[in-house]
Amino acid sequence: MVIYNAKDYNDMSRKAANIISAQIIIKPNCVLGLATGSTPEGTYKQLVEWYKKGDLDFAQVKAVNLDEYKGLSKDNDQSYAYFMRKHLFDNVNIDINNTFIPNGLEADSKKECTRYNEVIKSLGGVDLQLLGIGGNGHIGFNEPGEAFEKETHCVKLTDDTIKANSRFFSSLDLVPKFAYSMGIKSIMQAKSILLVASGKSKAEALYKTIYGEIVPSVPASILQLHNNVTIVADDDALSIIKEKGLL
Repeated sequence: MVIYNAKDYNDMSRKAANIISAQIIIKPNCVLGLATGSTPEGTYKQLVEWYKKGDLDFAQVKAVNLDEYKGLSKDNDQSYAYFMRKHLFDNVNIDINNTFIPNGLEADSKKECTRYNEVIKSLGGVDLQLLGIGGNGHIGFNEPGEAFEKETHCVKLTDDTIKANSRFFSSLDLVPKFAYSMGIKSIMQAKSILLVASGKSKAEALYKTIYGEIVPSVPASILQLHNNVTIVADDDALSIIKEKGLL
């Protein structure tokens, strides 16, 4: 596990984008596992900037997303499909047919999870998986207490996650209560993993992820068992680790 200390959010975003761009340059037809949320927004912004300068080419890149809310269409402005188009796909030359996101409108959870697992396998797996981390240690929508061995599955979101996501909706009642998510097993099968973290609200989760016990109550702690993990985090997210003299 390699840890890069960024001084702030912008520095974190640039360092993370450097790692992703290197993957694209080394393997132009790579499969990227992508995440949503406020943390990777800056990383996507940097990648778009480099693309517009002519430094990156997404023409052969394939992308699979970690998750999607169940019940939202891809055109809903709070769906993760919409997020990805807004922050990345519509701004680079990626073939939209090479982008894959769980279908939030599929009511049959078993059917959709099986389909998405097959999509990932048909692509030959993920070369680089981008992850954020929740304040409770969740990655994707894999909440504390869930089994590590799961592949794509339908998750009942915790009250904490629903509350955290409510800032994107006009009311708490409108926040979806379920989501489709790659499971821990799916994530761990990626050839390399890049986790980004920013802010003091992530400090405890990041400390437990790197130095705590490997337990389902901190889903991200399983990353200790992966042989190619890079963490890019800013000073605030690394504050507890630094206070303990571990970095």
